[in-house]
Amino acid sequence: MELSIYRGDGSGRRHETPAELPVPQRSQLVKPESYIADSALRDACNVALLLGQPLLLTGEPGTGKSQFAYSLSWELGFASPFKFETKSDSIARDLFYTYDALRQFQDVQSGLKSGNALDYITYRALGIAILRTKEPEEVRHLMPPDSLHSEKQRSVVLIDEVDKAPRDFPNDLLNELDQLYFRVPELGNVKVEADPALQPVIIVTSNSEKDLPDAFLRRCIYYNIPFPGPDRLAEIVACHLGLHTDGSDGFLQAALNLFHRLRSPSVGLRKKPSTAELLGWLISLRGFAGEVGNPMTNLDVVTRTLGSLVKTAEDQPKAQAMVKRWFEERSTNPAE
Repeated sequence: MELSIYRGDGSGRRHETPAELPVPQRSQLVKPESYIADSALRDACNVALLLGQPLLLTGEPGTGKSQFAYSLSWELGFASPFKFETKSDSIARDLFYTYDALRQFQDVQSGLKSGNALDYITYRALGIAILRTKEPEEVRHLMPPDSLHSEKQRSVVLIDEVDKAPRDFPNDLLNELDQLYFRVPELGNVKVEADPALQPVIIVTSNSEKDLPDAFLRRCIYYNIPFPGPDRLAEIVACHLGLHTDGSDGFLQAALNLFHRLRSPSVGLRKKPSTAELLGWLISLRGFAGEVGNPMTNLDVVTRTLGSLVKTAEDQPKAQAMVKRWFEERSTNPAE
């Protein structure tokens, strides 16, 4: 069955009422209970938990570095992680809180408010996690009423893509990450320390776009997530999407074969497709080809869904040529 949600054929036809779009199937790809960690990642995580140190994860984009934090938090019975998305202009304080000094100044000038500093503080990922290790009554004077928690708890904090930040960012966090505290100068330089019994679990990810300071690395447990081999990749796909290599149509086996060919150095793609992109591609293939039959026997379907895997203009012609050769090889040797 042809997938036809948007036609774009110039026919001038319009839905009488707003169209009902399908529920995005991408939600299947981010379920924390479906995450499969390799044994070395499990060991690194357990070392970090034992020592109470941050776990620093590197690896190709799309290998599950960020998603690991959600898997860990889910399995340990915690709420979803507090996520800090590192930016090129991030400073160390941003990890704990932000302070809107401009709005405070404007309010004081206009006479709208007295300028109480607490009204202009917004706590961020690690700041919230540290505050939530304390009894509510202990920190009531530090938090806006609408953000005060009901009971103390432990949290997972994800510091995502730390290598995007200026070099001073990790250097300025050394003591705070060691001892899990922060200060708020706007509230009289009060020091907020995590309860050691409930200290946050910190996961840091990096795409290795630039080196991290040695002093920062010394404070972390490190693991590089390797790109999964064929067997583990098949296991990951089966767990997320329920597709198995022993299916009668050979869909997954053929898709993985082509996927690995596209990643091979001989094809020369500048940006190799990732595990996450593979999962999205498999969903796209099924969407275009329908539930019956093997989409990997249809060159047109495979070509039309390549945008799920290949994301640059310079790589598209190389990938299309590779796909065409792959189909030609399979037509002469169906057993491949």
